[in-house]
Amino acid sequence: MLAVSPFNQLALSGVGPIKDVMIFDTTLRDGEQAPGIALSPEDKIRIAIALDDLGVDILEAGFAASGETEREIISEIARSNLNSKVCSLARAVRSDIDAVIDTGIDMVHTFIATSDLHMKYKLKMTPDEVKAKAVEVVEYAKAHGLEVQFSCEDATRSDLDFMKDILKSVQEAGADSVNIPDTVGVITPRAMGYLISELKSVLRVPISVHCHNDMGLAVANSIAAIDSGATICHVCMNGIGERCGNASLEEVAVNLFANYGIQTVDMSKIANTSKLVERITGFGLAGNKPIVGKNAFAHESGIHVHGVMSNSLTYEPFKPEMVGADRAIVIGKHSGAHSVQGRLDALGVDFPAENMQELLATVKKIAVGDKMIDDAELLAIVDNIVWRNTTKTTAVSLDELTVLTGKNTTSTAVVTVTIDKNDKRTAADVGVGPVDAAINAIRKAINDKITMEEYKLNAITGKSDSICEVTVMVKNVRNDGALAVGKAVGLDIVETSVDAMMAAINRDYARRRDA
Repeated sequence: MLAVSPFNQLALSGVGPIKDVMIFDTTLRDGEQAPGIALSPEDKIRIAIALDDLGVDILEAGFAASGETEREIISEIARSNLNSKVCSLARAVRSDIDAVIDTGIDMVHTFIATSDLHMKYKLKMTPDEVKAKAVEVVEYAKAHGLEVQFSCEDATRSDLDFMKDILKSVQEAGADSVNIPDTVGVITPRAMGYLISELKSVLRVPISVHCHNDMGLAVANSIAAIDSGATICHVCMNGIGERCGNASLEEVAVNLFANYGIQTVDMSKIANTSKLVERITGFGLAGNKPIVGKNAFAHESGIHVHGVMSNSLTYEPFKPEMVGADRAIVIGKHSGAHSVQGRLDALGVDFPAENMQELLATVKKIAVGDKMIDDAELLAIVDNIVWRNTTKTTAVSLDELTVLTGKNTTSTAVVTVTIDKNDKRTAADVGVGPVDAAINAIRKAINDKITMEEYKLNAITGKSDSICEVTVMVKNVRNDGALAVGKAVGLDIVETSVDAMMAAINRDYARRRDA
């Protein structure tokens, strides 16, 4: 099920046993603070229920002091019979604690800034005043029966000795746990490990960590903190949050499970929970987002697909079903025979092996520009190749095609064809649009008595980048009243229509010769 690096365990051999890590989810508080996200009460309750079902330990449901509506939502979440402990953020202000008390929940996450930068320019308070306020608020919250987690805002830019002093003071005041936020995502994993080790040496209460992703290190810093003794990890589903987001719940959970053997949530529900949060927040995920991005278990390269089809762990650290996801074999310009054949096998298509190179060449031609070919398009290409190969003769070849078209411009086409290898003809004509002009030019070059009896165009997937399938029925290619059908698939409507026309013409020539 897992195929991670053996060097991980070697590197962890000197680290003490890590048995339990609590997941403190702040999707509904810090996650909602991401620009562009605004959740309705119903949205927040749906997400809260999903996160509880996923198995998070603590659910930071909001910021109670921000308004009456927020307090009502927090209260409603608390009444939803969740297994997760429900918590609210609060500044180190008594009125904020009162707002939390009004919601009826049992836990508060209170904070005050401890860096010189914040104390001087934001709080305009001295270190002694900050310490006194922190102790006062913790004592007040405890006196009212709340479980308290205390945060040193901007901890990773704070003076270490001052932070030790204030954290020991709130510990004595009754704080149940303390939190170390990397508020603007500036610490490195090694430095985070050092910081947590230093704080753990002077504290008895559990240490939590809250990492932002401004420099792309939120998950790495969270894992480094756990390596060094932190036992509570703040996360957001899909890594959403202020600015560049927070440590991603799914990435932290999978790393802890794969490399430490610690299961923090129900792994099989990660993918569905991620999709729910993405859908409700409207915050789309990058295709290469680890664990839950659309490309996380997608394979296109022929070499990779061959390996995955033999044993998926050759190019996957774990099987997608572990997180409730599916694997995708993507057909595109990098696909090889194993990729295409594997997809055809999955679709139950019996395709002639002798035509595989032709199929690969067609796929690669259509997939130029990084287009991915879906199952319906692949089947259309296969059908066209099989159909085309029922007629091997090419009596008429299209040597050149030029089409001029545009707004307020009469569409004009010029074609050069060769009939029976030595009869070269060039003709030009106009039409109502580029397809009509190209067809008219072909008729003029070959036989102007040819009539278009039927023309069908189908965008296989219905999307703007879909390949198209064109079927035509023409009459009088050889002046005998006979009908001929032609098919073609491709990205360009004009080229594909012309290819279908030429296929019909060659079918009619083949019929005459066979006769």
